[in-house]
Amino acid sequence: MSFKFEKLIIWQNAMDFGEKINSMSQNFPKSEIYNLTSQINRAVDSIALNISEGSIEQSNPEFRRFLGYSIRSLAEVVTCLHKAKRRNYIDTTIFESYYLESYNLMNMMIAFRNKLN
Repeated sequence: MSFKFEKLIIWQNAMDFGEKINSMSQNFPKSEIYNLTSQINRAVDSIALNISEGSIEQSNPEFRRFLGYSIRSLAEVVTCLHKAKRRNYIDTTIFESYYLESYNLMNMMIAFRNKLN
């Protein structure tokens, strides 16, 4: 037995990505705990949360709306990654790895949303 959203690759990838970002953000300075650390973790969690919430809706327009929220949350994560890089909390290699993963997830979510009628 499982929920419909658990079968979605975009949800599975968002869940994995969220755990990676959460783990990475634990290395940010303690002074960022209520700022950038909190912001990136809330944004990355919101990606999978909105996919699952939207999948419960019976209408595709509602699911598309929630996927839009997920896409915007992912864009927020990317901005937080840029902030972390500029503040020297992460190096270029880590940034590029998470940036590429973000880019791929974004494209998957947009393609999935575009297939919904």
